[in-house]
Amino acid sequence: MNVPLPVAQSTPSRVPHGPSEREVDAFCVQYAPRAPGHPAVRDLYRLLRDLPEDGLESRLDWVERWVEWLRERIPAHDLVEDASGLKPSAPDSRLALMVRVLEGEPALRASLTQLVAAVCEGSRGLKLFSQVGLPAGQGFLAEASDRLARTLLPSPPDPTKLSELLPRLFPSPEDAAWLAALSPALLAKLASLVGEPRPPAVLPALRVRADLLDALLLLAVQTAALGVTEDVRERDPETSFRASPFLRLRLTCDAVLARDAAPDTLRDVGTCIEDCRRVVASVSRHLESAGVSVDLVYRLERIRRGLERMEAICRVLGAPRGEPRWREALALLSDLLRRSHTDRSVLELVRRNVRMLARKIIERAGHSGEHYITTTPGEFHRLVESAAGGGLVTAVAVTLKFAIATLALAPFFAWLATGFNYALAFVLIQAFGFTLATKQPSVTAATLAGAVSEGARGERLSSLVDIIPRITRSQLAAFAGNLGCVAPAVVVIALAWQALTGHAFLSDAKARATVEALHPWRSPTAAYAALTGVLLWVSSVAGGWLENFVVYRRLPEALAHHRALRHLLGAARARRLADGLLHAASGLGTNVTLGFLLGLMAVLGRFFGLPLDVRHVTFALGQLAMAGCALGPEAVLRPDFLAALGGVALTGVLNFTVSFSLALGVAARARDVPSGEALPFLRAVVARFLSAPRSFLLPPRDAAPVPLPERVPADGHRGPFQ
Repeated sequence: MNVPLPVAQSTPSRVPHGPSEREVDAFCVQYAPRAPGHPAVRDLYRLLRDLPEDGLESRLDWVERWVEWLRERIPAHDLVEDASGLKPSAPDSRLALMVRVLEGEPALRASLTQLVAAVCEGSRGLKLFSQVGLPAGQGFLAEASDRLARTLLPSPPDPTKLSELLPRLFPSPEDAAWLAALSPALLAKLASLVGEPRPPAVLPALRVRADLLDALLLLAVQTAALGVTEDVRERDPETSFRASPFLRLRLTCDAVLARDAAPDTLRDVGTCIEDCRRVVASVSRHLESAGVSVDLVYRLERIRRGLERMEAICRVLGAPRGEPRWREALALLSDLLRRSHTDRSVLELVRRNVRMLARKIIERAGHSGEHYITTTPGEFHRLVESAAGGGLVTAVAVTLKFAIATLALAPFFAWLATGFNYALAFVLIQAFGFTLATKQPSVTAATLAGAVSEGARGERLSSLVDIIPRITRSQLAAFAGNLGCVAPAVVVIALAWQALTGHAFLSDAKARATVEALHPWRSPTAAYAALTGVLLWVSSVAGGWLENFVVYRRLPEALAHHRALRHLLGAARARRLADGLLHAASGLGTNVTLGFLLGLMAVLGRFFGLPLDVRHVTFALGQLAMAGCALGPEAVLRPDFLAALGGVALTGVLNFTVSFSLALGVAARARDVPSGEALPFLRAVVARFLSAPRSFLLPPRDAAPVPLPERVPADGHRGPFQ
């Protein structure tokens, strides 16, 4: 295989005396008669006269200068036609000039040939072909820490490795497109001119070919090791260990090395690579239905990328000499360059490998969201009643929150007590089958994104538009139940306390401070409510993660067959406990996380000296009702109290808007919802609101149960979305 000259870098050793102007003019007239004064021609002459005679670093510096010269574009009107009467394209203009000069200058060609041979002899390409652009570690965290270290810490230069030369020659990611646009025919011609050094120098094509063969074998060993790990094998039970294509991968690559890349051995490698891909696809389908691990997703990505690199190397080795081989070599080099600029990015690693986990978390949150979307009046009324129960539990939690605030607790124990109070309330709401309005936006947004991701055009669009009114009126039903019950319940508790003790539950100063803290513009209520919306979304993600963890680790099966548990509870009860864990995992994760996050903000604010707090609409209304009981009936009609009521309304709007927007945006990205699908959907929703605004507030009187739009799950079998 011929070697592209750009794969070596160098700066020439300066000659004592530069060329005279007469020599430069004669050179320019001979090789660029239409543009003898063009700087590109004069610079090339000086560059070729400055060829270094020894030292790998000086030769690499010269190659770097040559690539810089090559990248500068000659204007179209100065391009010289080739033998066929055609002008080369802009990226090839200087390359064509270089070829013409070397064809007419045997002495310069001989010197350049020796330089290319010395660079190929002194540099190694194994790391370039087998590691650049491929994840290096065995797991996600190991790779992330390695990339972070390479980003923050300087690395010592190593001129003997082509893997460091490539980004040095092409420092920008956009250079990959320029490299891919070069003419394979011109590069093949240039390589034929400089690729035949005299003995005892090594033939450059043979040196690079040996590196490609070594890289192919190294990739086969690494990919095979990843493909036969236990978690990969367990998720592809159809393939026995002895029949695993990853075991054959190493053997087929050994045959390629033994027979010097014979065509039939390269075909065997291609067949084995396709078999390995089928195993990876089978494991990925299993992850779609049985939970996701970030480390396993990372290893599957490492296997895919390794197989792609092996295919690219095989295409280079199997292509005929000349232009076909250079075409494949350019594709490989441009891909190496593109990936060399991304394999240091920690954010790129996180984005690529966490996407499937995010999708499964959002998908599991979406399954929960379907229970919060009503259709018929009966479902609507049942949701109001369920939310009323949530309001009752919240009223008790509001009372306990005020009681905890009176205790002289250290910040840690204050957070623990407050967080436990919140979490216990949320868990009880789940256990009793009640509803909390602020939990709905995150999960219903995931449901909406999942429905839109299956397409939002044609007949399906009208069924998708029906989801939005159902979501909005269901959310209003939950708010009505929560808020309509929490205030009266708190008032009853406050009056009962006053009847028993003879004084109000809150002091006059505490009650006034509570009212002032909810004022919509005299206090940071809006910022705190938006922060609470973020915490509501984060808690839904935590719930989806916990359910994914339970499913991936098969904890229900482990509990159902746990020997001690079966002995203590019996087989039937152990099975019910396992099923209950699977059913309640998402809710437990969401409720406990949300409770302790809400309790943490004020403690963090005191710790860092920042004004941090939370505003949860149901708790805010309960606190305001408690303050109103302490201040008396006449205080309820004062402007500051009415403004605080407006602050509660603002809190509800921001709680809903922030959590719904975050959940919808993340779910849409995790499910790859294209903007082309979202825009017509939004236009149709606006049209529906203008034509039938009542449907966004109340259910139709004669509505029948409507299932959510059907989708095709990852396993290919159709079924209801729930």
